Amino acid sequence: MRPAFSLSLQTVVLLLLSVTVSPLRQNLSRRSLVAGSVFLPLVTSVASASAEISGTKYPVAKTEREWQYVLSGQQYNILRKGGTEPPYSSILESEKRLGTFVCAGCRNPLFESSAKFNSNTGWPSFATALEGVEVTSSNPAKQLLTGVELKCDKCGGHLGDVFGDGFLFPGTPAAKSGKRHCIDGYAMIFLPANGEAEVFGDLPGKKKELPKWLESPQITPRDG
Repeated sequence: MRPAFSLSLQTVVLLLLSVTVSPLRQNLSRRSLVAGSVFLPLVTSVASASAEISGTKYPVAKTEREWQYVLSGQQYNILRKGGTEPPYSSILESEKRLGTFVCAGCRNPLFESSAKFNSNTGWPSFATALEGVEVTSSNPAKQLLTGVELKCDKCGGHLGDVFGDGFLFPGTPAAKSGKRHCIDGYAMIFLPANGEAEVFGDLPGKKKELPKWLESPQITPRDG
């Protein structure tokens, strides 16, 4: 006998996406589908790529010793080793001026500031990318569930990941593009459109303030 109703895979996914597990605001991994305080149990956290990045197929190729010489330790860990920076650790996460974000390894243009939005994940996020960004897979299911690695198409440097969860960010450019390019700030340099000094992404970001109810109690010393 045929069941009274059946749910398509798309319907099941949409139902799961509507579930809110906790009302508390929290910092969530960029490799999860997030929207403020919403955590989607459909996706598990996936570790960053840790393999050494080969530059043989890219126009800009250097030996590892040369990369270590031209990059800071933090830039090298992200761009050449596929590492990931801590959330809110890059000054570029809060950058809001007009300008262009370029690769810290070869200065290849990657993102325009008009595509940047606040995702509340702790990493610089962009709705769209420039042609200088290489997407390692076009599989939409993979983008939605685990994210797809992004590289600089000029030097092969690891930049971050792209997710197909832009719809979770209403009122932002990502809601229109359907994509969230979650990028390590350490991998980039920001060039302001007004000609001001460039900003290296491996500079420390602004410390995120905790809600008053999470702050440590102040201890007042006793007189005498």
